Amino acid sequence: MSAEILKTIQENLMKGKANDVKALCEEAVKQNIPVEQILNEGLIAGMAVIGEKFKNNQVYVPEVLIAARAMNSGMTILKPLLASANVKARGRIVIGTVKGDLHDIGKNLVKMMLEGAGFEIIDLGVNVDAEKFVATAREKNPDIIAMSALLTTTMGAMKQTIDAIKSAGLTVKTIVGGAPLTQSFANEINADGYAPDAASAVDVANRIMAAA
Repeated sequence: MSAEILKTIQENLMKGKANDVKALCEEAVKQNIPVEQILNEGLIAGMAVIGEKFKNNQVYVPEVLIAARAMNSGMTILKPLLASANVKARGRIVIGTVKGDLHDIGKNLVKMMLEGAGFEIIDLGVNVDAEKFVATAREKNPDIIAMSALLTTTMGAMKQTIDAIKSAGLTVKTIVGGAPLTQSFANEINADGYAPDAASAVDVANRIMAAA
């Protein structure tokens, strides 16, 4: 029975049926299915399929957004239970668009994908300078800092931020992404990971966490 309801949660999430996902999560809790299992085999599994389809151009940004909204509606039921069951997030990620850049659509998409994969996200917004990234890393002790840039003119701010993180003696890993970036640029500035799109960001974050 539990497998059936978890599959239904997945299917409704992929269709973006937020109210149904919320109701099904409530029902799964009533059936005494462990909350971590509902999260992993219901919500996260559904978002993983959406992420894979997005990567392969089988679905597009609007479908991802409505799936993420459905995920969030399910999370309103699960979050307090996960906290009380002491279920830890897969990892903690600080995310932001770098200094001088006010674009946030790509960053928000990455944030949704990472949340959908079970990561705890601290979103610093846009136009984030190196000092803010460093200060937040000191305060929140994240596993990863994820930086986005959509302008070629702001890509240099990524290098400044990575240099500042190293100078501060922090061991946090870094992921960079955004339309003008390439893997060779990421290598050049000593980023630990590069994601060409939002779905790949999850793969990169998972790889970094697995190697930790």
